[in-house]
Amino acid sequence: MARATGLTISALRFYDGAGVLVPVFVDPRNGYRRYAVAQIPAARLVAGLRRVGMPLPQITAVLDRRDDRPAVHALLDAHLARLEGGLADARRELSRIHRLIDGATPVPVEAFMAVLTVSSVSLRDAVAAVRYAAGTDPDLPALAGVFVEISDGGLRLVATDRYRMAVADVPVLGLTGPDLGVIAPLPLVDALVPLLAADSQVTLTLTADTIAVAAGGHELSGVPIPGDYPDYRRALAVKAGEPLRLTVDATTLRREVAAAPTVLHENAPILVLTTDASGTLGVGDPSAPHRIAVNREFLLAALDAGTPGQLVLELDGPIMPLALRSPGSFTVLMPVRL
Repeated sequence: MARATGLTISALRFYDGAGVLVPVFVDPRNGYRRYAVAQIPAARLVAGLRRVGMPLPQITAVLDRRDDRPAVHALLDAHLARLEGGLADARRELSRIHRLIDGATPVPVEAFMAVLTVSSVSLRDAVAAVRYAAGTDPDLPALAGVFVEISDGGLRLVATDRYRMAVADVPVLGLTGPDLGVIAPLPLVDALVPLLAADSQVTLTLTADTIAVAAGGHELSGVPIPGDYPDYRRALAVKAGEPLRLTVDATTLRREVAAAPTVLHENAPILVLTTDASGTLGVGDPSAPHRIAVNREFLLAALDAGTPGQLVLELDGPIMPLALRSPGSFTVLMPVRL
């Protein structure tokens, strides 16, 4: 099978364990795997997709839908778009590195400082929408904060602990300076929240070494957490195809989620969301054919952090993230494989 497909023996073992290429028979005495000739085309397809860097969930989606040519072409086009986007990012970064190596004219300090003004209410709502998702793992200090990013004239806050990710956009009233991103430590973020009660304006001054905030007649400052924040945009771009979008009432969904039965998985309460052929959302039926399992406490926290009223759920399937979108913010929850 390895010679026929170009996959190494260790790769075949890996794809068997992942449920992607399961042999038709495994000898119980010696563990030898036996494959059918009919499995060779699928294995060659896996080998080709891995050579172009397609992640395993998308490869699984391609195999599951390979009889649906339009769906497969859409998956391949989406992956090519991600590759092209990554290449464009790499070109920009290498251009910057070339300028550094060539000893370009020193850039003044002001070029690395951004000053922006936002509404205190908008900033307060954005902090509330993302704060709960920040990490607490001491081995991952960059996640123990809120990523504050200025890009394309806008302000975005991001927090993630690897199992969930929350993103909120803040309307900008005024901005001077370049695009940049810093990681605000949680103590600074938490100290800022009580100052954002009044309907006034907040001025943020960001540099690589300082975060300064002027709000409600008070001033706060802190030092950004050093290190690089994860490429959250790439994580959000991982989609198997066009997701199923359901508009639901956040209050009703929260009540149903809180009352629904769960299963215990690795000491966490796991909730199953389901959909039927008509696209109706169900909660708590692990035997439903179309389902996605998520940590119930994470889902409740996301619903509590979002704005009341209508929200949109995006369901890609059991191995893709669940997205919750409300005006100005969204959350991504990683699925649990039961």
